[in-house]
Amino acid sequence: MQAILTVTVPFFALILIGYLAARRGLLPLAAVPGLNAFVLYFALPCMLLRFGARLPVAELLDPVVLGLYLACALAVVALTIVLTRRAAGNLRDAAFGALVAAFPNTGFMGVPLLVALLGPAAAGPVITTVLLDLFVTSSLCIAIAQLHHDDPAASHAGDAAAARAAVLRSLRAALSNPLPWSIGLGALMSVTGLTLPGPVDRVIAMLADAASPVALFTIGAVLWRSGLDAQGQPAPPMSPRRYLPVALIKLVVHPALVWGGGRLAQQAGLGLSDFQLMVLTLAAALPSASNVSLLAERYRADNGRVARIILASTVLAFGSFALVAWGFGVGGAGQS
Repeated sequence: MQAILTVTVPFFALILIGYLAARRGLLPLAAVPGLNAFVLYFALPCMLLRFGARLPVAELLDPVVLGLYLACALAVVALTIVLTRRAAGNLRDAAFGALVAAFPNTGFMGVPLLVALLGPAAAGPVITTVLLDLFVTSSLCIAIAQLHHDDPAASHAGDAAAARAAVLRSLRAALSNPLPWSIGLGALMSVTGLTLPGPVDRVIAMLADAASPVALFTIGAVLWRSGLDAQGQPAPPMSPRRYLPVALIKLVVHPALVWGGGRLAQQAGLGLSDFQLMVLTLAAALPSASNVSLLAERYRADNGRVARIILASTVLAFGSFALVAWGFGVGGAGQS
């Protein structure tokens, strides 16, 4: 456990530092979008490009890994909507609660953390989960959210068309995200053996090295900002019954489903290694993705509830993630 905490504590400490910096006003809230843009459009794509270029394409597109993670994500979405729709208040908020329960923070946090904990081989399965969450899980939950009518008397005749339009909008948004393109470019380099000129490669490496600390610091700042109301004041208190169950689904049910489904896949002889199963389970045990709060705001969902789920899952994951890693016998420092 000490070896695990040696790796994980700095990651969560950087999130806390970002949170406190924003809360104390040392980091102006107006600077948060700039940090987000730096991570999303520069640092993180460079990090994923480097990992993708070093991985065999088969590791990025392993059908068993894809199928297992997707099946568990869909199960989490369905389970969360069924169990929390009443507490959420409506289908739109239940759908975004489901998204925050099924979408771990693999991009900003998971890739660097799991590589630091398990070694470079962990990058392949984690990057696979990033692609699935960006293209499938997000699109599905946004489409479900669009089925909600603000007017109870409104006609449901256009529900299917609205859902299709929402899926298309979500897919277009995913395609405009630089992360899939950087992963694809890295995979192309892996297949063709292409390498970048020395100075360009050095620039990519410098930006990639900045990805992890800046991303974690930014997560903390985003968590503080998401807990504020439109006037920039702390949002009023909310009953834990509205958000804590979803955080527990994220941290307990999601990894349990992945581990259980993976064991069934192994017993069926589907070719899932113990290492792949461990990586996928640890990815599922990560806290909720902070960018879901932005999506909730864009689609007029209850962003206050989503923000509290993300914050609760991030705080609780400090202990729960370490316990899951310890359960797998992870030794830390890139060894398992």
